[in-house]
Amino acid sequence: MFPPFSLATWAPLLPGIACWALALYLPLSLRLAGLEERLATGALAGTAAEILLAVGSLVLALSAGLAAELLLGWCLGPGWATSLGVVTALWGLFFALVGRGGD
Repeated sequence: MFPPFSLATWAPLLPGIACWALALYLPLSLRLAGLEERLATGALAGTAAEILLAVGSLVLALSAGLAAELLLGWCLGPGWATSLGVVTALWGLFFALVGRGGD
C-alpha cells in the first residue's frame, strides 16, 4: 500500500521541511518557556537542561515543519509547499530585522 521508507523517497521534501522548521523555530521555541522553568527547578544540571531544551525545541520545530510540508504538499503540491516555506522563513527574518531596528 505505502512505498517502503527510505531517504530517497523523502529527499524531495527535505528542503521544504527545513524551510518550515526554520520558519516555525522561533514561534514554537517561545512556547517552551514552561519547560524551561521546570528544567530550572528540576534535578538536571545546567548544561544538561540547556541541551535538553535545545534538542526539544529543535525536534518540535522539525516535526511542525514536517507536518506543514506534508499538509501543504498534499494540498498544493511539493514545489509550492517548499516555496511557501522559503517565503515564510524570509518573512520571519524580515520582521525580526525590522523589529530590531527600533533599538
